[in-house]
Amino acid sequence: MMQILIDTNVLLRSAEPGHVHFQCSVDAMDVLRSRGHELILVPQILYEYWSVATRPLANNGLGLSPAEAAVELATIRRLFRLFLDERGIYSAWSELVVSHAVRGKQAHDARLAAAVQRHSISYLLTFNTVDFLRYQFLTAVSPIDVLSGAIPI
Repeated sequence: MMQILIDTNVLLRSAEPGHVHFQCSVDAMDVLRSRGHELILVPQILYEYWSVATRPLANNGLGLSPAEAAVELATIRRLFRLFLDERGIYSAWSELVVSHAVRGKQAHDARLAAAVQRHSISYLLTFNTVDFLRYQFLTAVSPIDVLSGAIPI
């Protein structure tokens, strides 16, 4: 059994039945679970989910009210294991952003990489695999790769 961190973009796509990646996201997580893998979240994923879930549809959000988003987060918390933040994540993040010359929005991805590193997780399920190539200790796989068998996990 492996522990696999689920990126916000996969979680969000699985909440949007009309999205082109909806079924792929749902199916990839189902496949990973059926193979005995544990799907993990960290608080940052929940913060980012809330941000997009409560953003208006016109601004590329889900258009949920805070009450609706709270219900969604409660459901998500039942479906995934949550690894809490710890003090060591900041120092790991700080080392990563400096050593990899991270700029701008990529600092958010570096924080996920730091959480993966501190919690000894090897895999990240994301649609943005290219954003994580710089982190040698992490294997980023897309839901499409999971379903096609391109990544044997």
